Amino acid sequence: MPDLFPPPVVAAASTDDELRSRGYAVLDAAGVRAWSGCTAGGLQALLPGWEDLPPDNYLKDGGRYRRRRHSCFVVDGDTVTRSPHRAHWQPVEYNALHGGMQRWFEPMKDADAAAPDWLQLLRALGRSASALRGTQPWYVEAHQFRIDTTDGIGRPTPEGAHRDGVDLVAVFLLARHHIKGGETRVFEAAGPNGQRFTLAEPWSLLLLDDERVIHESTPIQPTGDDAHRDTLVLTCRAGGFQGWTEKDRVLQRPDAARP
Repeated sequence: MPDLFPPPVVAAASTDDELRSRGYAVLDAAGVRAWSGCTAGGLQALLPGWEDLPPDNYLKDGGRYRRRRHSCFVVDGDTVTRSPHRAHWQPVEYNALHGGMQRWFEPMKDADAAAPDWLQLLRALGRSASALRGTQPWYVEAHQFRIDTTDGIGRPTPEGAHRDGVDLVAVFLLARHHIKGGETRVFEAAGPNGQRFTLAEPWSLLLLDDERVIHESTPIQPTGDDAHRDTLVLTCRAGGFQGWTEKDRVLQRPDAARP
């Protein structure tokens, strides 16, 4: 499509070097498979999970355009452990719109969270985070998103250009269906430079060193029926989940049960 700026794709073998030198790296679908060890069929098998996402009832702009699920994992080398369900929390310094709130989203479905290729994605993310920051356990929050145009327009990042307060962010583009917009923008956090492009290929990936760059995605508009944009966002943080300390175990809602 002529209105889409192509992403600056790099080879999978260059991913960690690109993160260190530029602060971000973009992989196409073949690169994601090489980076993660996943198969095309295994990744395709995860996609039905985006057809059953509950509404996000926390949007402060009053919108109805976002559906999502959220689960947490600890990645320690090749070991992936699913954490008990917990609230998603960010400080206002990183999310001025929704920061400071305990947001309880429905968790990922058990079958999706245990799928072999899902676990491979998390291990790959942990390897890249360790290459960037040093080998250690990584606290990963997984967000399944669908942005639609129920309100006439959908906002992938209603908080605007932002950092997430983590070490590494992975944004996988899974589907663009009957939309225009949804352009990705990456800026230096401490400089004037930036780049704009559009992720369009299913299972293409943007990896971000969250300390060095700010990112956003522009709103989407419909070009046909059932207009939506599906993404998977994984955030990777050293030392613990945001807002999580021993005294914060009150966040661990005792009645939270998986579906």
